[in-house]
Amino acid sequence: MFSRIAGIYDLLNRVLSLGVDRRWRRRTVECAGDVSEAVVVDACCGTGDLSLEFARAGAQVIGVDFTPEMVARAPAKLDGGAQRAIFIHGDALRLPVPDGVADIASVAFGIRNVADPDDGLAELRRVLRPGGKVLVLEFTTPPGRFLGALYRLYFTKVLPLVGRLLSRDAEAYEYLPRTVMAWPPPDAFQRSMEAAGFTDCGHQLFTGGIACLHWGLAGETG
Repeated sequence: MFSRIAGIYDLLNRVLSLGVDRRWRRRTVECAGDVSEAVVVDACCGTGDLSLEFARAGAQVIGVDFTPEMVARAPAKLDGGAQRAIFIHGDALRLPVPDGVADIASVAFGIRNVADPDDGLAELRRVLRPGGKVLVLEFTTPPGRFLGALYRLYFTKVLPLVGRLLSRDAEAYEYLPRTVMAWPPPDAFQRSMEAAGFTDCGHQLFTGGIACLHWGLAGETG
């Protein structure tokens, strides 16, 4: 499914989010603090948007994605300020990097797509050095009756229609709202992060609760 929409994926992200997805990624990088010379492993990197934000901020980035057609498009987006990223085809449940290599591990809008999100969190923990930071950006459902109802209307009716018209792939943009609506609320996912061995966990809602940024630190192992 992701291979079929790879060619129009970036355009659809901009159109369907009204461009606000770029702001969410920038704020994710800001949450990481000073990333100059940090090593970042960006899982489920897609076409590389979050990876490139980290690279422009000075990090050395390894972007990994399961869909070859998606990750193959990332290098073409490198620019003069982002020559510090490499992109690899790989599985988020078996990241092709050694234990403890990363200062930061990130995933944007991908953790709900892996076969087992808990195993995905464990793998992010594996690649982090002790004290390294994990950042997980994901969609969620806005709190509140009025905003929540508007969001569900857009996400279940308008978004699939626009996505289908632009991509001519009905399945992909029916899959998106289905998986988001089934995703656990922020408090529940934070508990999953803590169970995976992350400490000092927290989260912040973006744009009225359309998206949520989660963070935590990798505790000592053993």
